[in-house]
Order: sequence, then structure tokens, then C-alpha cells
Amino acid sequence: MQQKSTALFTPVLIGGSLILLIGFGIRASYGVFQIPIAAEFNWPRAEFSFAIAIQNLAWGIGQPIFGALAEKFGDRRAITVGALVYSVGLVLSSMAMTPEAHQFLSILVGFGIAGTGFGVVLAVVGRAASDENRSMALGIATAAGSGGQIVGPPTAEYLLSMMNWSQVFMIFAGVVLLAILLLPLMRTEPTITKAELQESMGQNLMKAFKDPSYTLIFVGFFSCGYQLAFITAHFPAFVTEICGPIDPGGALAAIGVTTTSSLGAMSIALIGIANIAGSVYAGYLGKRYSKKYLLAAIYTGRTLVAAAFILTPITPLTVILFSVTMGSLWLATVPLTSGLIAHIYGLRYMGTLYGIVFFSHQLGSFLGVWLGGRMYDIYGNYTVVWWVGVGVGAFSAIVHLPIKERVLSPA
Repeated sequence: MQQKSTALFTPVLIGGSLILLIGFGIRASYGVFQIPIAAEFNWPRAEFSFAIAIQNLAWGIGQPIFGALAEKFGDRRAITVGALVYSVGLVLSSMAMTPEAHQFLSILVGFGIAGTGFGVVLAVVGRAASDENRSMALGIATAAGSGGQIVGPPTAEYLLSMMNWSQVFMIFAGVVLLAILLLPLMRTEPTITKAELQESMGQNLMKAFKDPSYTLIFVGFFSCGYQLAFITAHFPAFVTEICGPIDPGGALAAIGVTTTSSLGAMSIALIGIANIAGSVYAGYLGKRYSKKYLLAAIYTGRTLVAAAFILTPITPLTVILFSVTMGSLWLATVPLTSGLIAHIYGLRYMGTLYGIVFFSHQLGSFLGVWLGGRMYDIYGNYTVVWWVGVGVGAFSAIVHLPIKERVLSPA
């Protein structure tokens, strides 16, 4: 077995972090396109929301597929295919003129995100890291995804001020291909145990499927997807329409926020900034404390923050406070969930097992995005969707408590 490097910042971690930054920067900007696309074609809000919902569902379906492809044919090949599919999906979406076309092409975009996202990249980072550094490395790579969230929505908002949304999609399609140039950094050798090498994928999956803890992890990840996808897709539009006026001479104007539209885009970026610290800190804590209790605490925190926000008057100040506090809990679940899977079931098939759990996350994402658009068209607001998010967050906090955090021997 190859001796793992004791360094934290390895080429694999750097390359994987940059790939996640690119892919998630573009994905996080989709909410900014809600109003421009609906306004150009005079569509109900639910039409483009449904396209984003399908994208999230396709991402969830594609995640275990790309995880299995990476473990069968190699991580870099899987990422290359993912980047190409992502780019093609964006190019074709830029030409789509009907809701059905956007919704169908969202399948390609979702699969592309899966091929360049957490399921594949975190598995590579986890296998390349030492036992001591694994939790922290997963936290840093997760935080890199939020690095893209910082620049993606404001960049989309800036480009939309100069050109049509379809031209912005074309630019993003070119940016995605930069991920392929980073693949030489992703070279790694197998660092798993001899027992794991002798275990087949089928044996590993059956071991996990028979374990009640894996089911609890699967169910608990649902609310994470619901909350994150709803906020990413609908929060910019929500802020634009409901937030109080912005003082043109106030502190926000000094950082370029002069309209509720720019505040909506900035809120997603603020979530990303806060999440960098939150994800890294979660990775740090995951090495020292029980991951299941940390996850329960994070879901409890999200529930309280969302409830407090919707119960108070929506002002620019409360939007900023919500963005920062929710951002600190945003993707903090990812290094802990992926690290928990690696700890219990081993590293050999971590990508596939995490991909299957991530499908639950994306089922939640699908429901959060679609329900947001549907309830808005029916009631003219997002109140029902917010309270559903509060409920599922509390549920996830509870279901993580019975998980047995112990190592299962290879079948």
C-alpha cells in the first residue's frame, strides 16, 4: 500500500478544490436567471423553477453513476466526461426558447454537475488524504465549492447588465471546460486497505444497505438539499420582490448594492463567504468530535435561523444577517456526511456510497426548487415553502441521533 503524504495541501486537494469552485460557481448562479428568463418569455415562475428542479434531480441521479464510473474507469476520466456534458448542456440551454426545452436540457446540466461535483471529487480527496488530515481536507474542498458561490451569482448579475442571459450561458460553458485543464493535479494511487481491495462493489453496497445507520444518513440528507436548493434558486427573486428599500447613500451602496436585485445576488455570495469558514471549521471539528452529533447540531441551527428569519420583517439588514448565519451552516454537512460514510464503510467505494446518499439530497433539492415556484404561482409568496423547510430541518436533526458511528469490517 502506498504511503500517504502527511501534508494537508496536496496537488489533489488543490486541483479538486478548483474544479469544485468552477462547477459550483456556475450552478449557484442559476437563481439569478429566474427573473430575466421569465420576463423575456413571459413565463410563470414555476416554469424555470421546474427546469432548475429537474437539474437538481438529474444531478442526484448522476452522482452515484459518476461515482461508480470513477471507481471503474478512473476519476479523471469521469470528471472529463462530466465537464464536457456540463458545457454542452449550457450551450444548448442558451438556445432554448421554450420551458420544455430548458427543462429537458437541465438533465444534461445536472449530469455535468454530478461529474464535476462532490461525489467524484471528494472521493479522490478523501483517498489521497491521510487519516489525520482527511476530515480537514474534505472541509477545505467543500469550502472551495462556496468559493464559486461567492463569485458566481455576482458575476452572472454583472454580465446580465451588459448582455442577454443566453450569452452569459455561452460564457459559462467555456469556463466549465477549464476543469479539464486541472486534471493533471488529480493523480493519485490507491491507498485503501488489502481487505477493501478484496471486497467487491456489490458486497460493499449490500453491507451498507443492510445497515440501519446508512438509511438514517440517506434520509437525513434530504432536508439539506431542500433548504439549500430552495434558497439558491429562489432567494434572489424573494429578496428582489419583498425586501424593503435600500438607502442609496447607506453602507450597502459602498459595496455596490444599490437595488434589491443586486442585494439578492449579493446574499448568495455572502452565504458562500460564510460557508468557507463554516465548512473548514466543520472539517476541523469532525476530526475531534462525533460527526453525527455535529450534523444534528447543524440541522438544528438551520431550523432556528430559518424560522427566525421568516418571523421577522424582511429588511436589507435581516437579509444580510440571515445570509451570514445560514451560510456558516450551509455546506458544513458535506464534509461530515462524506467523512461519516468513509469512516463506517471504508474508502474503496466511498464515491458510490456517497453518491447514493446524495441522491436523497437532490430529491430534497428537486422538491425545494419546484415547490418554491409552484407555491409562488398559487399564493404569490414563498411562506409555505419556508415553513416546510423548517419542518424537514428539525426532522433531520432528530434522525441523525440514532446513527451508530463505528467501523464496519469488509464483507
